[in-house]
Amino acid sequence: MRKKYIIVTGWVISGIGKWVTTASTGFFFSEKYNVCPIKLDGYLNIDPGTMNPHEHGEVFVLSDGAEVDMDFGHYERFLWSECSGVQSISMWKIFAGILEKERRGDFLGKTVQMIPHVTEYINERLEAIFDQMGGEICMIEVWGTVWDIEVELYLEAIRQMRRKKKTEDFLHIHITYIPTPGWVDEQKTKPTQQSVSLLQSKGLFPDVIMVRGEKVLTKASREKIALFGNLREDRVFSIPDVESIYTIPRLLEKQKFNKLVFGKLGIPFHESKKIETWEGTLLAPQEKVIKIGLIWKYTALEDSYSSVVEALKHVGHRLGVQVEISFIDTRKKHGIEKVKKCDGCIIPWGFWDTAIENIIETLTYIRENGIPCLGICLGLQLMTIEFMRNILWVPEAKSLEFDRDCSPHDVITLLDSQKDVVNLGGTMRLGKQASILKPWIIESLYEAGGRLTPSGAIFERFRHRYEVHPKYAKKLTKSSLHISWVSQKKWIVQFIEMDPKVHPYYTATQSHPELTSNLESPAPLFMGLVQACIK
Repeated sequence: MRKKYIIVTGWVISGIGKWVTTASTGFFFSEKYNVCPIKLDGYLNIDPGTMNPHEHGEVFVLSDGAEVDMDFGHYERFLWSECSGVQSISMWKIFAGILEKERRGDFLGKTVQMIPHVTEYINERLEAIFDQMGGEICMIEVWGTVWDIEVELYLEAIRQMRRKKKTEDFLHIHITYIPTPGWVDEQKTKPTQQSVSLLQSKGLFPDVIMVRGEKVLTKASREKIALFGNLREDRVFSIPDVESIYTIPRLLEKQKFNKLVFGKLGIPFHESKKIETWEGTLLAPQEKVIKIGLIWKYTALEDSYSSVVEALKHVGHRLGVQVEISFIDTRKKHGIEKVKKCDGCIIPWGFWDTAIENIIETLTYIRENGIPCLGICLGLQLMTIEFMRNILWVPEAKSLEFDRDCSPHDVITLLDSQKDVVNLGGTMRLGKQASILKPWIIESLYEAGGRLTPSGAIFERFRHRYEVHPKYAKKLTKSSLHISWVSQKKWIVQFIEMDPKVHPYYTATQSHPELTSNLESPAPLFMGLVQACIK
């Protein structure tokens, strides 16, 4: 089969769902074909690793250690495959590649210009990634909106690409937002008309228009969009707001979207079997309600903890319970009062010292009152500090991250590999790492989830600079807060858990298990948390 290319662009506002359109389209092909998603980002950062989550949302970490856009989490969850860092392209990477070629003399004395040299290099990069990943269908999502100046070069590169490809090998999906002002209660199609007109002025003619909005697209709106978009009505699709993103493939199938894209690309049509599995999971009754308190640091944007939220949804569907999330702002002194109303809690990852003492105080209440709790990354570190202060009589216990002068009481200290690091970007301990275990609750959870290897190891993805200080870790080995898993290559504390005779579920990991959770195989530690809450 010749290589196929599917482009996804967006308009009106960012965050309208280009990623879910990209992932859902790839979903229909992924059972039989190798789908290669690529994200074209407009920013000049090398990657989002040093960005504040308030600006960009969660940083997603791949198995190879690449720090990428949170959209890759949805790609992996919908396509059942691991992505690689090469599939994430920022404009910095494009410019860096051009400068490297220029210094080598690859342009043979020519004046290097945005067009054609940069746009040609973008396409060369896309083709190289496609080949490297062994892809058959390339899904290319373009960052931002088609109005943004940062994506001008990407759009021109795509125009040039389409000009060279056969018609049946190229599909352009354009996703827009259709507002419904409350004062008229009518869907307004003008922004969509303008976006298509803008694309056409750039030499791009969408094959499909995907319309987001609160409600299903009306027949009148569909007719108008088709008319001004120069498309047949059956090429205009509606994605209204839904309770679960995992219902979107079925929603598109009912509109015969999958048959259209197979036909347009000249690929023999096949029904998706996975869609039946998903639907069975999603339609299972969720009669019991479990309330989980997410004790978070990054309170301005819920996308900061997107994968944590998704992991809880996966568990809820698998166990047949409705998981409600209560976002507890750690900067305010009402954490304990809100925790009292929760069945369980999660202390997620974070950086620096904002509200740290408030979280530690809340953890004392959680531990003393037997509230099921899962700590992730920073959560493990704070659970360790709290336990050291109040149980193992190290009242000065702190983290070197928050107090550079806290030695020798740095219960949490820098990893040896981090002590000479100067640049912050891309230098943490990143990617998939193995852990070996000491038999306890965590072992049974990973075994039940099919994630325990025959050699007795587990694999999770990591992103951290600090660790439990080895000299203090020895104190834990003689306490009720056990070190249950350590790194395989070097002795680094990676999982801790409290004796179930002392606490029903008080578990933490230095890793990020939320990153590998999906609807078919929920993250074991999240399963354990919700199961403890149900009990």
